[in-house]
Amino acid sequence: MRGSVRPGRSLRALLAFLIAGWLLAALVVPVWAQAEEEKAGLAHHDEAVDEAIERGLAYLADKQDDDGSFPSGWGKNTGITSLCVMAFLAKGYTPGDHEYGQVIDKGLDFVLASRKPNDMLVGPGASHGPMYGHTISTLMLSEVSGMVDPERQKAISEVLPKALRVILAAQQVPKLERYQGGWRYQSNSTDSDISCTGWPLMSLRSARNNGASVPKEAIEYALEFVMRCRTSDGGFAYQPGGGAGVARTGVALLCFELCGLHRDEVALAAGDWVLGHLQRSPNESYFYYGLYYCAQGMYQLGDDYWERYATHMYEMMLKLQRQDGSWPAGSEKREGECYATAMAALALSVPCCQLPIYQR
Repeated sequence: MRGSVRPGRSLRALLAFLIAGWLLAALVVPVWAQAEEEKAGLAHHDEAVDEAIERGLAYLADKQDDDGSFPSGWGKNTGITSLCVMAFLAKGYTPGDHEYGQVIDKGLDFVLASRKPNDMLVGPGASHGPMYGHTISTLMLSEVSGMVDPERQKAISEVLPKALRVILAAQQVPKLERYQGGWRYQSNSTDSDISCTGWPLMSLRSARNNGASVPKEAIEYALEFVMRCRTSDGGFAYQPGGGAGVARTGVALLCFELCGLHRDEVALAAGDWVLGHLQRSPNESYFYYGLYYCAQGMYQLGDDYWERYATHMYEMMLKLQRQDGSWPAGSEKREGECYATAMAALALSVPCCQLPIYQR
């Protein structure tokens, strides 16, 4: 066990080598050229996808409760509310704007009002893992910071640093070596899993991008845990030693892409694994969770990876959308239709590049 954030030397060297290789590759292939080529290949989907997203957002706005939360089987849940808020932000709507600004503001206010004495952002609803709600909410606060009115910005500036400290402290709880660097359901959990680890890692990355005092070592430490979850076929497991899954591999792919390992060998292998295990139905386990992470990760990989994945995703999701604008919860019944619709909208909105954390 160890109580400080100090990644192993071998992995640090590997990470430095891969980052240097990415920087060299970036000089050879301009990002704008890659983006224009992809856009042309997927252009015939644009109108239908845009309409589907707007219908989904209209559904969410109609379902929002008076206190700003969104309904789910977990009650008034900060994580699900934050995902719904980010769905609007991802399409380019901002706090205070004329169309959905009030929806965003109310959701934000609900999350801010849910802070507990221990600085956890957990609402009054039930939860099997409060760190999910806390870390998703932390990510949302970091992404919306700077867009809001002075009063709400003051509240975010007070709450966000404390929320980040909860995440950093939870990472350093003494654990067996195989679990070190990651997170799990509780802030004092003594093991880790890749699903819970994705959200706090995104929160730390987002906050660091915004100038927050987040140690680089904390992000590297988390990537060490993610790497331990890799399987022999290029996918990623829930915990080290387990079997690969779509959502798990999507989490790992996005973590690598956003934390300096863009298009390295491990990320490309994960992209290949995702293309070989494309999702087909909301009845598959953690369908929307996987959709969200895979869409974000494959977009970051770009080129043929994104075009092939997006073509499949667009055709599948357009067929699945209901008349009222929602998407069916499928296997994620407890999370509910608002969760499913928010995750679908977030996945479909990837090319809009409105959330800073997910911009290329």
